[in-house]
Amino acid sequence: MGHHVGMAGKSSTRGRQTVRDMILSMLAVVGVAAGAYVFIPHATGNTVRAVDYSSALASAKRAAPYPVLGPDGLAGDWKATSVQYQKDQKGYAVWHLGFVTPSGQYAAVEQSNAGRDDVLATTVPGAQADGDASVAGKDWKRYQGSHYRGLAVPTGTATTVVTGTASYQELAQLAQALK
Repeated sequence: MGHHVGMAGKSSTRGRQTVRDMILSMLAVVGVAAGAYVFIPHATGNTVRAVDYSSALASAKRAAPYPVLGPDGLAGDWKATSVQYQKDQKGYAVWHLGFVTPSGQYAAVEQSNAGRDDVLATTVPGAQADGDASVAGKDWKRYQGSHYRGLAVPTGTATTVVTGTASYQELAQLAQALK
């Protein structure tokens, strides 16, 4: 019987050591995480991280089966924030270049060789025709969606949409800069 009590005592001590080790490990992890949070730079408020899209644009122009467009001569207060060229799940070539506009709104160039209606459904959800706009000598169609508005024009075998929360005026500025 004494032997049985000794085993219970050892087991209890081992359990306390395991719990103590686990708590110490958790404290160490929390300490490292807190230090990382304090010392590693992170975004605060409205900080926007600008991206350089020039090499992605050049690669997309070489790879895409349609003329990929990017802005040339856009004012410096437009900040590129996202860029991507990829094949979507259906195999269409999709080009995206997103910006924060001078007024702090979102605007993007979206191109795809999917059908126009599919491109609009993806880039301007809930799109309803909203008239025409002449930009840089081209006739663009205006669309108002549930959250975004857009300007669309055929570009070779693709559809180009300049879309976002920005005003039609800012979208037109981006569209005018496309080359």
